[in-house]
Amino acid sequence: MSSTLVAKPLTGHAPRARSRRRRWTAERIIFTTLNTSFLVLLSVLMVYPLLNTLAVSFNDGMDAVRGGIGIWPRVFSLQNYEVVFNMNTIYQAFFMSVLKTVVVVVTNLFFTSMLAYALSRNEFIFRRPITLIFVLTMYFDAGLIPNYLLIKDLGLLNSFHAYWVPTIISAFNLILLRTYMKSIPEEVIESARIDGAGEFRTWWQIVMPLCKPTLAVIGLFVAVGSWNAWLDTLLYNSGEQWLSTLQYELQKLLSSSMNAGVNSGGVAGNAATVAAGGQVTTPIALRSAITVVAAVPILFVYPFLQKHFVSGLMIGSVKG
Repeated sequence: MSSTLVAKPLTGHAPRARSRRRRWTAERIIFTTLNTSFLVLLSVLMVYPLLNTLAVSFNDGMDAVRGGIGIWPRVFSLQNYEVVFNMNTIYQAFFMSVLKTVVVVVTNLFFTSMLAYALSRNEFIFRRPITLIFVLTMYFDAGLIPNYLLIKDLGLLNSFHAYWVPTIISAFNLILLRTYMKSIPEEVIESARIDGAGEFRTWWQIVMPLCKPTLAVIGLFVAVGSWNAWLDTLLYNSGEQWLSTLQYELQKLLSSSMNAGVNSGGVAGNAATVAAGGQVTTPIALRSAITVVAAVPILFVYPFLQKHFVSGLMIGSVKG
């Protein structure tokens, strides 16, 4: 006699999934409340000055001297921006600032990373004394006058080279890149050499791609510093109008407005009026507009570099 096995339906119920909700204890409620309140307060403290500057820049100049403007213009006006953009030299200066920033960033990253790679190699016998020389430059500076005399003796006055030649190597950026390159596993370098790659090819095709996060951060810092600089134009290239930068032209406009306010008998930035380009404004409103005009272009760089502000690109580069 053969017996037939019949599968019986399952009468039991599958165990319920445990709830992933966390219990809101008194300690957790207090911590969450305090943490959220602190972050909100910190955000307000950081965002409010930016919104206030933007509101003052779009406010009527005569009304702005009364004060009390929050994050929204009280009397909307474009007078301040009309004064700024009516400058005959602002567009040429803007182009020069963009060209200067691009050249400074490219040359600084290229030469600084190349030297950092050489100093990160253990087989380079002069890495310690050269590193020490660059570290000393971070603590000791010759001063403004010797730097000016050096640029003059090199024949760089009133030339575009005065912008990028003094910034080829940055000691602080050099230390950062050298430290990051020393953390790269030696197996990566050895595998490139086994495949026949020389030092230059190893640096360019192997090391540089692995240093993207550090290069992005350093490039951003160099770009912001170069974009905001106006003293180099004043010292080295003030004799040539075509070499003038945006920051230098805006600085001259602000200085002229402040002087006009003082000469008019009022208090500069409070009640003095300044006539420029057929428009009447005040130094405090003009200063806000200049701040916005100078800051907006560099803000567009952040979204393109944000994706590189991550770590972990070394994961998977070496097989176990």
